Amino acid sequence: MTLWQTIAAEAERESPLWAESLRAEADREHVPVFSPLADKRFALGLETIYEGYLVHYGRPRLFAAPDPDAALLLGDYLYAHGLVRIAELGELEAIRLLADLISRCAQLRAAASAGDGEAWAETAARLGGNGARGAREEALAVHARRIDSAP
Repeated sequence: MTLWQTIAAEAERESPLWAESLRAEADREHVPVFSPLADKRFALGLETIYEGYLVHYGRPRLFAAPDPDAALLLGDYLYAHGLVRIAELGELEAIRLLADLISRCAQLRAAASAGDGEAWAETAARLGGNGARGAREEALAVHARRIDSAP
């Protein structure tokens, strides 16, 4: 099962509302953004958390929530589930880094400030990554296309 299939299948099992929010398979985008900057073992948790961020503030790859209330709940579910995935690895420092990232980005969005992409890239790199040359720039470019310009 791919990372994307795992995220979708677990959400589908968790709640009928999440199942209804899944895009049709043909409409899903299987594009990793910040996980290529981190150690591979963090990919599932990191992309789950990032999908939650996109549900809140951008254009998600896997989900299309039916309304703003469902989007808020779905995004929070994905944040929590991604952190659970990281916790399963026994990496407490990684959990701290990601929780700080979620908080920092929420503050940036509330203040209508720039810098969320840089915060994501910095945190992903701190998760032990050795991204390929140009991976950071590519991640930031993809992020800029996926995120809404207004909070």
